[in-house]
Amino acid sequence: MAGWLRTLLFLGGLLCAVPAPALQIETARYSYLQDGVVHSGETSLPYPWDRMHGNRSGSAELVMPFELTGNPTALYGLYFSHIGNRAEIWLNGNLLSRLGGVGTGSQEDYVKAPRFFLVPGELLVGHNVLRVLLEADGSRRGGLSAPVIGRADAVEDIYRREYFWRVTVSVVVAVFSLIVGVTALLLWLTQRGQSVGRGDTRDGLYLSAGFAELFWVLRVLDQAVEQTPLPWPWWTVLQTFAFAGWVSGVALFCQHVAGWEQRASMRWVRGWAGFLLLTAAPAAFLAQFWQQKLYLTAWLGLIMVSFVGYLAYYAAQTLKNWSAEQGLVVLAGTVNVVVGVRDWLVIRLQYNFEETNWQRYSSTLFGLALLYVVIARFHRNRSQARDLMDNMAARVRQKEQELAASYRQLEQLAREQERAAERARILRDMHDGVGSHISAAIRQLQSGKASGEELLQTLRESLDQLKLSIDAMNLPPGDLTTLLANLRYRLEPRFKSSDIELVWDVDLLAPLGGLDGKAMRQLQFMVFEALSNVLQHAHASELRIELRGCEGGGALLRVIDNGRGFDVERSPRKGLASLRERAAAIGARLSVSSVPGRTVVEIMIG
Repeated sequence: MAGWLRTLLFLGGLLCAVPAPALQIETARYSYLQDGVVHSGETSLPYPWDRMHGNRSGSAELVMPFELTGNPTALYGLYFSHIGNRAEIWLNGNLLSRLGGVGTGSQEDYVKAPRFFLVPGELLVGHNVLRVLLEADGSRRGGLSAPVIGRADAVEDIYRREYFWRVTVSVVVAVFSLIVGVTALLLWLTQRGQSVGRGDTRDGLYLSAGFAELFWVLRVLDQAVEQTPLPWPWWTVLQTFAFAGWVSGVALFCQHVAGWEQRASMRWVRGWAGFLLLTAAPAAFLAQFWQQKLYLTAWLGLIMVSFVGYLAYYAAQTLKNWSAEQGLVVLAGTVNVVVGVRDWLVIRLQYNFEETNWQRYSSTLFGLALLYVVIARFHRNRSQARDLMDNMAARVRQKEQELAASYRQLEQLAREQERAAERARILRDMHDGVGSHISAAIRQLQSGKASGEELLQTLRESLDQLKLSIDAMNLPPGDLTTLLANLRYRLEPRFKSSDIELVWDVDLLAPLGGLDGKAMRQLQFMVFEALSNVLQHAHASELRIELRGCEGGGALLRVIDNGRGFDVERSPRKGLASLRERAAAIGARLSVSSVPGRTVVEIMIG
């Protein structure tokens, strides 16, 4: 039925496209050698090699006489829809063209594209003989179609239309598939690669679609490749594997579109895809080397049957949970399955070597489906990202307001804690300094043993402690010069009354970093303790205070007297222990040395 329909369509096309002077040659005399026997006879055209020769390779000669009325002098055109795999074309004893080298090898295949040759009118006479030496490879769809000869422009129009659909469109489809495939792989590669605890988070949809389209590029470009990179039948084996890769990639693509990656069906589809890839090469190898098309025909039939079943299941699930993406995939799958069954019936079962594989055209539907999915998902992701950004911005504003309120509360709490700490410090200083001295004065009075001078000394120290506690509230952080100046101001009158000469050798230093208010108070009481010890115990006539800056931003403070000295190792005085505790608290290094006539208290800061 398909052969009659094609014949009617072809004749109708000739009536419309070929003017009256054009002639289609429909019969030929053939001869070929097979198994040592020469076979000859007459046949109608087209001449399908595989059907005529049982899928066996060989060569034949076809002679086609034809008549032209009048005396042809104009430029003619000769057109073959299919000729090859390799051939030589002779017209009236003249070599018109050679398509490949007859008998030279099997990497050449010229039957894929239509052929057009210009024929000078001088080569034509009333009675003409067209002779074709044909060489074909078994199971490679070789043969000879009915040639058309006529006025050059009219015949060339037929050739151009056929060439456009069979070759140009194939190249366009290949380029389209290449663009889609590379784009899909780039999308897959540029996605987030790894997520902790989740493995690879990239969308497998793009990976499967990318490989499917790239496999299809290899499959479709075969139509435009006359010099194959591999000899036959290895090139056919590679083409079959590419077809299996495309079918497998399409099936996985469908699974990902539906979001069935975690379903049990995904394991079945992956297993089926692996089976196709593993059996593609053996099926093609057996069909080509043993010249038995049954193996490859059965393998392709298995694909058709399984894909029909899968499509039915996929469509049923899509109707239950409809989405535009799945609907488009169902449409593309339906068209490709129908076209695939048609190609299998017409080309594989009927040996119709003139028929064109329609699936190269219908395959673009999957590429279009991928583009739609990419655009739809990009739009959806952009909308989700915009909503997420808006939501995050609102949450950030809310958190900023909450943080601002928390900061105000913390700031208020910090101020309250600071005030409480300051009050506690003042109370502690009052208790440890002024309080202890007043308690000592009370005990002196109660004992009745203390002299008036001793009692006066105790009260003076209590007053000095009170003044220093008040001064400590306003000490600039790190300003050692100011700290010493305050001590000098408070204690110099006592030194004069005790006949102690005060030698002031203090450099003007910039404030030191790292000495906050607390550290400054500790340092103030350290110096006060050292000076107080000189006043009470040293019996000195001279007190020297030195302050020098050090490299790296530190400072060296020294208190030196010429008193009677003391044994540093055996001294039980609480003052020395207090000095060491305060030095450790602020990270300073304390050194005390004493001999009669010279006692040095050295404080290294920073």
